[in-house]
Amino acid sequence: MSIMEADLHTLKINDPFLGKYQQLVRDVVIPYQWDALNDRVTEAEPSHAITNFRIAAGLEKGEFYGMVFQDSDVAKWLEAVAWSLCQKPDAELEKTADEVIELVAAAQCEDGYLNTYFTVKAPEARWTNLAECHELYCAGHMIEAGVAYFQGTGKRRLLEVVCKLADHIDTVFGPGVNQLHGYPGHPEIELALMRLYDVTQKPRYLALVKYFIEERGAQPHFYDIEYEKRGKTSHWNTYGPAWMVKDKAYSQAHQPLAEQQTAIGHAVRFVYLMAGMAHLARLSHDEGKRQDCLRLWNNMAQRQLYITGGIGSQSSGEAFSSDYDLPNDTVYAESCASIGLMMFARRMLEMEADSQYADVMERALYNTVLGGMALDGKHFFYVNPLEVHPKTLSFNHIYDHVKPVRQRWFGCACCPPNIARVLTSLGHYIYTVREDALFINLYVGNDVAIPVGDRKLQLRISGNYPWHEQVKIDITSPVPVTHTLALRLPDWCANPEIALNGEVITGEVTRGYLYLTRRWQEGDAITLTLPMPVRRLYGNPQVRQQAGKVALQRGPLVYCLEEADNGANLHNLSLPEESTFRVFEGKGIFAHKMLIQAEGIGCHTTDSDALWQYDRSPVQRQPQTLTFIPWFSWANRGEGEMRIWVDEA
Repeated sequence: MSIMEADLHTLKINDPFLGKYQQLVRDVVIPYQWDALNDRVTEAEPSHAITNFRIAAGLEKGEFYGMVFQDSDVAKWLEAVAWSLCQKPDAELEKTADEVIELVAAAQCEDGYLNTYFTVKAPEARWTNLAECHELYCAGHMIEAGVAYFQGTGKRRLLEVVCKLADHIDTVFGPGVNQLHGYPGHPEIELALMRLYDVTQKPRYLALVKYFIEERGAQPHFYDIEYEKRGKTSHWNTYGPAWMVKDKAYSQAHQPLAEQQTAIGHAVRFVYLMAGMAHLARLSHDEGKRQDCLRLWNNMAQRQLYITGGIGSQSSGEAFSSDYDLPNDTVYAESCASIGLMMFARRMLEMEADSQYADVMERALYNTVLGGMALDGKHFFYVNPLEVHPKTLSFNHIYDHVKPVRQRWFGCACCPPNIARVLTSLGHYIYTVREDALFINLYVGNDVAIPVGDRKLQLRISGNYPWHEQVKIDITSPVPVTHTLALRLPDWCANPEIALNGEVITGEVTRGYLYLTRRWQEGDAITLTLPMPVRRLYGNPQVRQQAGKVALQRGPLVYCLEEADNGANLHNLSLPEESTFRVFEGKGIFAHKMLIQAEGIGCHTTDSDALWQYDRSPVQRQPQTLTFIPWFSWANRGEGEMRIWVDEA
């Protein structure tokens, strides 16, 4: 089944909620990150990323500074700019981006190689340390930027640069005698080459993805071969010498993907790899790879996924742990991992047309991805905990990765520009455009025109999702179009109601989508009523960290307690089983957002200085009104405690 990508020039997001996020990215985030890339943000770690390109291009003297993958921040910024220009043209921003692209082109070597770390710092070490050094990862991000900038502006300059880079990679890697039989330590090139194939239709890019995926985990192991060849040197010694080489599961390279049974290793690497494989499986009609995707998705989504759409529960290796090991306070749940999860989910949707993937995609978007950025657009979370006790963080080193407030920038700054690029490309996630149907995955307010044969189906989604329960879909096509609309019925909604032109309808529901086929004409209107009662969520009985606890969700949003509303010692609060909920609109930073209150119980000591006696409990239980806020908006009022899971009294 042919899949088209929605053209973001003919898709205008005007959603009262996420539309404001897109505007924030345009007006604040992109300029702020440009300043960060140029080391103009005080109190932020220096980036040096643009300077690295200037040095590599011979325009400036100096030394490379930053992570081995520093180039990727520039690539993601360019991609965010490309998608932003679709939504709102900006001649000055486009001119700046064009100048950056010329700088990137000037830094490219004659043979197509492009990486400022190796060009400036270690030219003799090119392609000698795939396990640790991110060359293919950086290439992947630049390829994505090249595709995006071509799609966003029609300009081919960066596309030509990345095609030259991809062609170079194609000569270096492969089954040939004089080629390297390797693959990236950090997957990314796979999903990027699939996007490049979509635009260029050059079969060699698809064949190269197939090679990288099928070679992964083959014996004798490539990481061991290259480690011996370079004299057993390591780039990283975080967990001891050559830990990335030795811990092959960390980069999903411990065995062939066809044999892997669980989501394992570095969470971002896993979902980037799987996004590429799902795209390849669909286009090459490879049933084996499709089954691999289904199996590994199911393990991740059923046993290793937080209710916030976070993945990767342990800080060691930013990685998955074992099935059902989901700690709330030491969790990692990197922002990039939830973005990669959205990418993987989108590719699964394109292959399977099953709403379970859109449900997870929505969960990740409205919770962890939004939560990764402050409401001011200038502070970011790398790690996304479900519970924080700030006084403990300073002293207990198991929390070294957890921050109680968002940071200005990071030495490893992968998350901020990743959030920017996913929010500007949001239109690609709202719809799945198939020949036989238009799938509506997310109810984000927008106007869109979708080609259907030689005509266009135009429609408008409006409402105030995720706060209000009614969503309206108006057909605005001046010429009637016969087509199928497939409307996602969210997993959190028990009793959705759909009306067409005022009459309640029940249609065919398949795998979570309601299919409506008719001759659509201007004036046709679908109204979805998606009741949003406050739901109590309970952990799987095998998740020991959630035993006896409850969490609240309304619509797609997970809620939390914060110290600013409920006082300190949130662990002493509980929510009785019989408590009822009051939903109301907040004020200040919570204006236009719905908050929840319920009568709970607070346990207070009668004398906090008294000698603690373990055989009796000097505690008074008192009624206390509990206020829950949307979790994505926590830590916007200064430092304080937070928790999602609460004892159920």
